[in-house]
Amino acid sequence: MARKYFGTDGIRGLTNTGAMTAEMAMKVGMAAGRHFLRGSHRHRVVIGKDTRLSGYMLESALQAGFTSVGMDVTLVGPMPTPAVAMLTKSMRADMGVMISASHNPFADNGIKLFGPDGYKLSDEDEEAIEAAIDGEVALASAGEIGRAKRIDDARGRYIHFAKSTFPSDLRLDGLKVVVDCANGAAYQVAPEALWELGADLVQIGVSPNGLNINDRIGSTHPEALSAAVVEHGAAIGIALDGDADRLIVVDERGRVIDGDQLMATIAAGWARAGRLAGGGLVATVMSNLGLERHLSAQGLGLIRTKVGDRYVLEAMRRRGYNVGGEQSGHIILSDYATTGDGLVAALQVLAELCRAGAPASEVLHRFEPLPQLLKNVRFAGGKPLEHEGVKAVIAAAEAELAGTGRLVIRPSGTEPVIRVMAEGDDPQQVERVVDRICEAVRAAA
Repeated sequence: MARKYFGTDGIRGLTNTGAMTAEMAMKVGMAAGRHFLRGSHRHRVVIGKDTRLSGYMLESALQAGFTSVGMDVTLVGPMPTPAVAMLTKSMRADMGVMISASHNPFADNGIKLFGPDGYKLSDEDEEAIEAAIDGEVALASAGEIGRAKRIDDARGRYIHFAKSTFPSDLRLDGLKVVVDCANGAAYQVAPEALWELGADLVQIGVSPNGLNINDRIGSTHPEALSAAVVEHGAAIGIALDGDADRLIVVDERGRVIDGDQLMATIAAGWARAGRLAGGGLVATVMSNLGLERHLSAQGLGLIRTKVGDRYVLEAMRRRGYNVGGEQSGHIILSDYATTGDGLVAALQVLAELCRAGAPASEVLHRFEPLPQLLKNVRFAGGKPLEHEGVKAVIAAAEAELAGTGRLVIRPSGTEPVIRVMAEGDDPQQVERVVDRICEAVRAAA
């Protein structure tokens, strides 16, 4: 079924346009609230947000929508997405909401929904809520309208949880760590947790003003972190994104370490400790072929899914894996969390660093990635990937790369763009293959 509002990670868009207006947020609250009114108990929703200016507007609108159908609202303020998921489950709420557009610029915002188990909603739940948004929603009677309250200790609850995932026999004493919170949702909780564990901390991206979230800082812009690590002589740098569900690391030389390397590091440590479930990890089609080869050499497997952390998590749950994620830094450790958690993943990386007693440049660079090239081709309309000429060029490219590389071609889920990615041992071959496919798509579009 085609989606009108929900994408791969909730509802997202430019603030005060389309689906990101106060009116729409109230409708989402009404529809989602009514959908989760099950049973005779008092129903509750936990609402968190990142630091975007528009979060105030959307938070109030969602609150009005939920209370209008009889659901009580618990407001936790700026908190990471995984914290909202955790609090939803621990507080036995009926659902959770995170107001965030993740790593996007401040002008965008989004609404992510969680069920009572702390997991993102199923396709069936999202489709039912979509139908209700465009329909008539039954409102509560005057005496059954919901109440709203703000809780002050949510931050402390999440910090305690995050610290509990770090091995009790280890401390971070004497380890100089630069943490970059992207002026986003983790600007308070991440530094506090690391400091309490003993890290010698340097903080950047911890001064949000509503407009500077992800602005040349955070996991999608690690240049500031790299410079800070080198300047301060730190052992490691940790960068989160706006809602702190993804992690990118910088070693002591200022070199960026992506999600593939971090997943390989965590998987190796957990395998050594006998706690890696499934005999490998789950990643998307975008993860580097070097990761797959590295895991194979260690006797570990790799399951690939389509792009989106929700698909990674679905495969993890279905096949019994406890480590998975994306090259971009969404890392899901299902022993601890129901969604990607940048801080918890960072603590596992720091644990491996402490145990190894070696520099991050040695511990975290697990394999040499294959040359990888991604290009986007914009098209005006139609379905260029179904064109016979395009199919022929793709088939020829796959045959050429067989045994030495890999090809991934997919339409964007949010814009009229075809994404063409190839990787292989020969960078010139990779570039030729990508260019030929892009030319064929443009000719057919």
